[in-house]
Amino acid sequence: MIDKAKKRTAVLLLVMGAALAGCAGGTQTIEPAPEANLTPRDKKLLANAPYAQASIPEAYMRHIVDYHRKEAPGTVVVDPDARYLYYVMPGGKAIRYGVTVGEEALVFSGVAKVGRKEEWPSWTPTQNIKQRLGNIPDFVAPGPHNPMGARGLYLYTGNKDTLYRIHGTNQPEYIGSAISSGCIRMTNEDVIDLFNRVKIGSSVVVLAAGQGDSPFNPRVAFGAIDHNM
Repeated sequence: MIDKAKKRTAVLLLVMGAALAGCAGGTQTIEPAPEANLTPRDKKLLANAPYAQASIPEAYMRHIVDYHRKEAPGTVVVDPDARYLYYVMPGGKAIRYGVTVGEEALVFSGVAKVGRKEEWPSWTPTQNIKQRLGNIPDFVAPGPHNPMGARGLYLYTGNKDTLYRIHGTNQPEYIGSAISSGCIRMTNEDVIDLFNRVKIGSSVVVLAAGQGDSPFNPRVAFGAIDHNM
């Protein structure tokens, strides 16, 4: 009964979030299709991805939205409550991406910077992740089978690696969920788009639980202007 109640609540939140996303109008902006960002290597690897093509709910597709917070353009803001990542643009706008976030006890919050960027990164799981997930390899080579996906943005505080990442995924069906070991997962197409925009040293703000957006408390952004840009 509890599982059924949770499922009903999750569906309700998703429907209400989608409804809010369509509340505000605005001039539509035509942008290049995601394929324009893909390198020949990207196209080759993603064409042979060992996972099914996921159907991402419209609420978690890429949108340009009105943005109400005061971060400077170029800042990345992660809202774990709503499962959104924002790339702040000039003029009170942001690109909003749907993401997978960490389970509640594993969520990082605070301010960090992008200390490193990698295309098709390898993955070396930490001891904590190995203990949590069980029988996983010590190292996974780059490729579409890798949980890090097509791109990795490595978050640092000062000169210290936080061990938290914004990265692609080999499980796109979980976009909009809270199941990761703390990192922020994006579809490979979206993380490639973000990777091309974000610079080394860019600020990343990860909001604490209860401080972000939700279908009942839209404090961060609203209003879809365009998606699949």
